[in-house]
Amino acid sequence: MAAPNNLKAIGFALVSMGVFATHDVIIKLLGAHYPSLQVLFFSSLLSFPLVSLILMQERTPGTLRPQHPGWVALRSVAATFSGICGFYAFSALPLAQVYAILFATPLLITLLSIPILGERVGIHRWLAVLLGLCGVLIVLRPGGGDALSLGHLAALLAALSSATAAVVTRRLGGGERPLVLLMWPMLGNLVMTGAGLTLHYVPMELSHLAMAGMIAVLGLTGGFLSILAYRAGEAAIVAPMQYSQIIWATIYGWYIFDEVLDGPTMIGAGVIIASGLYIVWRESARRGDTNQPVIEARLRADTVTTPKSSVLQRILSGRGNSRQ
Repeated sequence: MAAPNNLKAIGFALVSMGVFATHDVIIKLLGAHYPSLQVLFFSSLLSFPLVSLILMQERTPGTLRPQHPGWVALRSVAATFSGICGFYAFSALPLAQVYAILFATPLLITLLSIPILGERVGIHRWLAVLLGLCGVLIVLRPGGGDALSLGHLAALLAALSSATAAVVTRRLGGGERPLVLLMWPMLGNLVMTGAGLTLHYVPMELSHLAMAGMIAVLGLTGGFLSILAYRAGEAAIVAPMQYSQIIWATIYGWYIFDEVLDGPTMIGAGVIIASGLYIVWRESARRGDTNQPVIEARLRADTVTTPKSSVLQRILSGRGNSRQ
């Protein structure tokens, strides 16, 4: 095996985060004209041709019937709900606020790993989690001048759902075909968002449909770049690059949406990032453990338009049901 090239890995990871941030900007642009459920529906629908090309690499015989239906159902619901809530949050809130709240995902992964993975969390990581949750409160500033909105709740639920999907994926390990892990959330998403179209549908312009297609392209492109990053370098070095999205959010928010990174968001994001980095460091120092859920989760929300990079990698490498 080639020696890790962390500098190259960091480069791939930073570009990947820029691609994902552009993906989120298009969601916000379309969310100004259409219901978020509609944007998610067409984005996931238009991703099927690209996903089909990936699935052609899956050579492991079998069906879509899961070996662990309960866990697969929970993961599918969580991934679908993460996408629904995430799309709404990006449509309703400034980009930097959404990212700051989503940065709490590794903290929630740490908490959920206790009941789902049987992980033991020491006093240091407990303190890091509590510090990170304080950072979330700083961003939300309950009782402050700005009232909490459905967008804030959606961002929190997106983080919780993404954390649930990540920990369940780790719980399943190599016990399920990657095809099952990829397709069931996509099918569930189409059913749920398609049903939402009966409540509110706005006819889409052709150019906006093309933008929905770009969401699918950018989501998969970001996933592939993330795979290259983790192949090139150490996970503990690559994982924290997720936090570079706050830089992209600041630039995009200022240039496109006239958003300004306010003090509470900046301070809260800093606290959350610091606690997340500490948890990643603690887990990377425990290399002998079989459970390292935060690093394994890749720190990017697991949604329909941004499928988990480890699942894509298993399909492309033909590993099927092998242990991750």
